[in-house]
Amino acid sequence: MVSNLAGGRPPRQAAESGAQLGALEAYAAQAHGFLSAGGEQLTQLAGLLRPLVLESWLRSVRGGVDPTDVLDGRGLRGADLERYRDAHPIAALMPLIDKLLVQDAARAGLIVTVADQFGRVLTVHGHPEQVAAVAEIGVREGDDLSERRVGTNAVGLVVRTGRATWIHGPEHFLHRMHQITGAAAPVHEPDGRLVGVLMIAGGMRVAKPEILALVKAAATAAEMDLVLRAMRAGRSVPAPPPDTAEPPRARLGLDVLGLGQPQLSVAGERVALSQRHAEILLLLTEHPEGLGADHLALLLDDTDLDNGTIRAAMSRLRSVVGATVVGSRPYRLRVHVATDVEALRAALDSGDIESALRLYAGPVLPRSSAPGICDIRDELRVRLRAAVLAARDAGVLRRWTAGPEGRDDAAAWAAYRSTVDRDSPLYAQIEAKIRVLDRRLGADATQMQRFGS
Repeated sequence: MVSNLAGGRPPRQAAESGAQLGALEAYAAQAHGFLSAGGEQLTQLAGLLRPLVLESWLRSVRGGVDPTDVLDGRGLRGADLERYRDAHPIAALMPLIDKLLVQDAARAGLIVTVADQFGRVLTVHGHPEQVAAVAEIGVREGDDLSERRVGTNAVGLVVRTGRATWIHGPEHFLHRMHQITGAAAPVHEPDGRLVGVLMIAGGMRVAKPEILALVKAAATAAEMDLVLRAMRAGRSVPAPPPDTAEPPRARLGLDVLGLGQPQLSVAGERVALSQRHAEILLLLTEHPEGLGADHLALLLDDTDLDNGTIRAAMSRLRSVVGATVVGSRPYRLRVHVATDVEALRAALDSGDIESALRLYAGPVLPRSSAPGICDIRDELRVRLRAAVLAARDAGVLRRWTAGPEGRDDAAAWAAYRSTVDRDSPLYAQIEAKIRVLDRRLGADATQMQRFGS
């Protein structure tokens, strides 16, 4: 089936038809094959997965999640779960969620899951047989559906990104979750903090746009209910900042790509940042849900940092970016920080490879050895290189092979050769470069011939 899909792309939005879902399943199944092969084969994932799913898979790989992981007994259970669930802010919203979502979903034979802000499942609603079925694959009350625990899934992605999304069948990182589709949306407190996640799960019909719209509408209604409760209780509800019409970069921006010193832009003025401050800011932009001191320490240095050192670093960072920019418990950004990493990802998501190459001034914080930064650096390099190779565009390949990342990339030179007329002088030059790489690096000629000559 995969061979019949040449030249296609997995759908970017909710699928409209069974044919689209069939294509998506075939691409994802092929991606799992490359995932099993590991190593350089991971570069093949970019042409097979939706960008959001690809980024999540790469994080799952680097986080050590095993796609063949079997269900275990870990999770919050019994009285501990009941106490936690009853005390959670989303408990007050359950009558509304039941009215808006649970009743209709149950009649349609679907499952509704309510999770907390960390991806912990609080409740699962639906027909008892279906609830039991999803429990067997790991969607149980008390289970942790965060991305770091079970890899790519709808709840985990909402916790990670703060945005509504859907994940279908083999797009899930774990094999045991391939039989379900989930559509999920975030519920935020009036101050913007994530408080929970709503998900509808079931078969392929959950991938329809109207299901995702239903979940988002229920989440929005829940947020409005939280605002009304806060007002009735006399608590102030934060107003939108007065300068929301300004571009985010004009307020606060971070540039970390390339060999130059990291730069922070504040209201248009650029300030040089230390590498440590740039590392912390970038990691916080990658984790909008926030990072505890222990987690942040592991992402910065998996051996030497303690909580006291983290607190001192955060204090110094606040003196640079402003005392109100970074919150505590957990550490999180209170304002949007636009990064060149974010801009590069947006260009890749839209398929604008030329813009992506212009934005890619070099690796992410190339002098950093922080584990979390290395993950981001590797993810972007893999995505960009895969997009360049998939484009099969002479101009794109010329720019890539002219830069430091692509100068000795044998596969890219072979792909470039396939776009050039055999009779042109440029073809001979590319051929000579490939021979040099073949001798110098011991490149596999058979692998290069895969791109044609």
